[in-house]
Amino acid sequence: MEKLSRKDYVRASALGEYVFCARAWWLRREGVEPTRGGEARAAGTRWHESHGRSVARAKRLRTLAAVCIFLALALGLVLLYLEWPF
Repeated sequence: MEKLSRKDYVRASALGEYVFCARAWWLRREGVEPTRGGEARAAGTRWHESHGRSVARAKRLRTLAAVCIFLALALGLVLLYLEWPF
């Protein structure tokens, strides 16, 4: 059986980092030191905020698409019912 190294374990603190940014989590596991401030860190923060807004917009659009599909199906059923000969 293969012995596990420290790198094979995921700690609870790393889960929070992964949820915030999977890329940052992976970079830390690979030994890359994070930026300690300055313009690069501010640019990263801006990128994450922009990405978060894009994800929220995509969720809203997906919900809107589901509602439109439901309404189209409901309308189709109503029209089918009204035109169906009894």
